[in-house]
This record gives sequence, C-alpha cells and structure tokens, in this order.
Amino acid sequence: MTAPDPARNRPLLGSGPVRHRRLRPAAHAFSYSALFLLLPMRSLARDATLLPIARNRFGAMSFFDADHGDGGSDSLAWLQGLLAAEGIVDADGEIWLQTFPRVWGYVFKPVSLWLCERADGSLRCAVAEVNNTFGERHCYILTPDAGERSLQWGAQYSASKVFHVSPFCTVEGRYRFRFLRSAGSGHDRLILRIDHDDALGPLIQTSISGALRPLTAARARLALLRHPMHSIGVMARIHWQAFKLWRKRVPFHSKPLPPDHFASRS
Repeated sequence: MTAPDPARNRPLLGSGPVRHRRLRPAAHAFSYSALFLLLPMRSLARDATLLPIARNRFGAMSFFDADHGDGGSDSLAWLQGLLAAEGIVDADGEIWLQTFPRVWGYVFKPVSLWLCERADGSLRCAVAEVNNTFGERHCYILTPDAGERSLQWGAQYSASKVFHVSPFCTVEGRYRFRFLRSAGSGHDRLILRIDHDDALGPLIQTSISGALRPLTAARARLALLRHPMHSIGVMARIHWQAFKLWRKRVPFHSKPLPPDHFASRS
C-alpha cells in the first residue's frame, strides 16, 4: 500500500458503495451507492478558487464549514485548535477531510474523517467525526500506537465507544477504524472501514469506499444527475433500515446523555 502523493493537493470527488452488516442478534445487511468529497483543507485556505462548488452558501452541491466541529464558520481553525489542545503540534502538512457534500442545501453526515499529515506526507493522526440523528456530534482522535511515529495506511486503530449513534446499540465496546488510500487503474481509491465490537465480539461492520477523481464543476453536475436526492436518501435509508431492525425485534435502547467531552482519544 502506497501513501498518497502530498503534492497532489486538489479537491477530489469519490463515488462508491456504503456497506453495513449487523451480525446479531438478527443478521441484517445493506449496501447503496454514495458520493463523497475529499478536500485538502489547508490548500483551500490558501486558495479558495480550488473548490469548484459552493462553500458556505446554497448550491446544488455545496460544502458548509458549520457542518463540522463546533459549528463555526471555519472548520479548519476548529480542527487545528482541537489538535493543539491535544498536544499534537506536528501535523503541519495537508489536512484532508472526507465527508458528504450538501445536496440542494441539505446533508446528514453519519461520519466524516479528518486525515492530518505532516509536511513530509506522513499521517500524524486522524479524527473521526460522528453525528447522530439527534443533532449531537462526537470526535474520536486516532493517534499512532506506542513506539510508532505515524498512522499507517491499512492498519487498524481502535477507540472505546462513548457516543450514542443507533437506538439498536448500547454505548459500550470498541470501534475498529481502518483507512486505505491507494493508486490504481488510473485513479486513486479511498476506503474507510469502521467496525463495532461489544463484549461478545464483532457486532457491526461498516465501510464506505470509492474511486477518487478531481472535483470539477462538470463532475459535480454529473454526480448530481446520478444522485439527485443523495442527502435525503441517506436520512431516508437510515429510518427505513431502523424500521426493518424493529421488524426483526432487535432490542431498542433509549438515548443516554452525551459524553461530557466533545472528543475522546484512542
């Protein structure tokens, strides 16, 4: 697995499947096509013209900083402040954000991933930003294992689950994160996998993956033709799958209070 070339700091558009598989107490699985952005946030801070879609204003496809972090107008500044508060001062290279775009002004982002590089292109840390349908958000900060300088593409990193996401899961166990980015067949490819284990072992396996191509106005228009109701579809599918789990009599759990801290570290 080869790490991405840090010289190619341009916005990218990804398209591919989202997969979800529950192992117990009732087997349940689904897969659907999705689109996502991979944005070089520091490059965009230096040159806003690199982004060919609307930012912080309505557009058929757009990106809003307020959809991330503390909901402010500068999500990169928030992320840099979070890293500084955690004592991570050497993520001085590009910061990539993998996320869903707004489509026709609306979005729900179950998870977004910040990939924070050093100037030499090595991956200093990652921040998985998780949202639930109750308007709450929590960040899992992933750092290298003891004795390691950087995160490794394709390696597995874990964090204790502390944030309520689904009423069909309790807030216990651990997440296992794995992310890969590789070149091949004329384009890059990104894979993000998040698995949830409880005391009995593996419970839920999820992933989003897709081919990455430079984000252009033309590609954004084509993506909208293929996914005209992308954002509404994400939320609709969440509720449809919840109904199917209820039909399968998977136990329902009331929402607990959110964690005291906005971010937790692996």
